[in-house]
Amino acid sequence: MSQPPPTPAITPLYWPAESLWQQIEPLLPGFTVEVLPTIDSTNTELMRRARAGRMEPTLLIAEEQTAGRGRRGRPWSSSVLYEGTGARPSLTVSLGLPLAPADWSGLSLAVGVSVAESLQPQLPPAGSGAPRILLKWPNDLWLEGDRKLGGILVETASFGHTTPETPRYVIVGIGLNVLPVLAEGLSTPPACLREVDRGLNAARALERIALPLVQSLLGFAAHGFAPFQPRFARRDVLAGRAVTLSDGQHGMAHGVGDDGALLVHTSTGMRAITSADVSVRPQQAG
Repeated sequence: MSQPPPTPAITPLYWPAESLWQQIEPLLPGFTVEVLPTIDSTNTELMRRARAGRMEPTLLIAEEQTAGRGRRGRPWSSSVLYEGTGARPSLTVSLGLPLAPADWSGLSLAVGVSVAESLQPQLPPAGSGAPRILLKWPNDLWLEGDRKLGGILVETASFGHTTPETPRYVIVGIGLNVLPVLAEGLSTPPACLREVDRGLNAARALERIALPLVQSLLGFAAHGFAPFQPRFARRDVLAGRAVTLSDGQHGMAHGVGDDGALLVHTSTGMRAITSADVSVRPQQAG
């Protein structure tokens, strides 16, 4: 009787924790970097710590995430091995820090802008055939062809008596497909970073995005979403496209406002979509 193939050993990956700490700690005093072999969810773990009173700036990296969460509670797992080689196909990381912006609107979009620009600073010309990292409102990174590269989950925690000026503990979770992943069971076809840059692995991708992400969050706290709006517009995958809202309405997407709201022209007029409970899908041609 034939034996099943052995389970491959996990390929070790060097994480640049020390260099990331050296870059970021001057901006976030008390900052730490942690790498966990496995965790249910990096966002969930940082939220547990926040509830226990631990709200120091932390970058939490998971080599395996077994119960990750996307927007509206959708599951997101990174436990699948890549083509039996032992390599993990995804980067799963969360950054937690106290933040006190005057207006929280558009934060997930600002994070998306930062990550996309770090991974692909210059967009190839449209129609060139080169992969282009684009942004789908409100929290996804896509490649052209309507394929999902990754997602962003922003959560905040505040405890006890607070005022509008009181910092909240914000947790920014980022999941990126670095290597090809199976499309089975996914509502949106997947893409991966290797299509953009074959030299990237999870650690190198993190090295590119971490410091600019902190700088962007501090910039957002000081100036809000407005400075990010034109940068989002350059990568807006929905702009000028017919879209369907989860509440059944149809319309044409007209970009985002300076508060991060998606502007959709429907049969009843221009509608500003801000609710996290409304999802938006581009309509397929044909």
